[in-house]
Amino acid sequence: GLTIVQLTDLHVGPTLGRAFVAEVVTRTNALTPDLVAITGDLVDGSPERLQDAVAPLAELRARHGVYFVTGNHEYYSGADAWLPALARLGIRTLRNERVTIGAGAAAFDLAGVDDFTALGMADGHGPDLPRALAGRDPSRAVVLLAHQPRAVHEAARLGVDLQLSGHTHGGQIWPFRWIVRLAQPFVAGLHRVGATQIYVSRGTGFWGPPMRLCEPAEISRIVLQAGT
Repeated sequence: GLTIVQLTDLHVGPTLGRAFVAEVVTRTNALTPDLVAITGDLVDGSPERLQDAVAPLAELRARHGVYFVTGNHEYYSGADAWLPALARLGIRTLRNERVTIGAGAAAFDLAGVDDFTALGMADGHGPDLPRALAGRDPSRAVVLLAHQPRAVHEAARLGVDLQLSGHTHGGQIWPFRWIVRLAQPFVAGLHRVGATQIYVSRGTGFWGPPMRLCEPAEISRIVLQAGT
């Protein structure tokens, strides 16, 4: 199988800085990923403030590369400035587009969409999954990176095989997961909507209070295997 390591919701900023990012990179590389997927809310602050803190991300190593989609906090932090800054670190942002991963019978499509928060906050930004999937070979599997789990309903209608999301932090502090559940269809773990599977990470960092209660942070290792 092909190994994807998912990082999400690091929230690098006032509380979590360079040492935290460096540790995440070390742990990620130790999992020998074929692909690294960062599913949004990477930063809380401008590139000028956080350029040193995020610099270790340039050391991420994956055979098929490192990919990113925006979360709501990228739009609070200036997404248009962050996208070229991430490119300089070797991270490719998927903005309502897809790329082919692998070759031959083992190939699949990796798609990514802008976060819902983009609408009205950044000119030219906003989720457009039909655009990302337009013209693809339907016989080939597709993995979607989308920050918010609620994107799964459209993903299921359009034949996505697997969606990777974050945003929820698993609730971060019990019992907040029940509040999160009012806005999102899933809070953590692996679920299914029709033929589409979705994995929701509890997040690699935290936001707000510097703590977690009954909802541990995670670096997610996902191994893809052919369907039977």
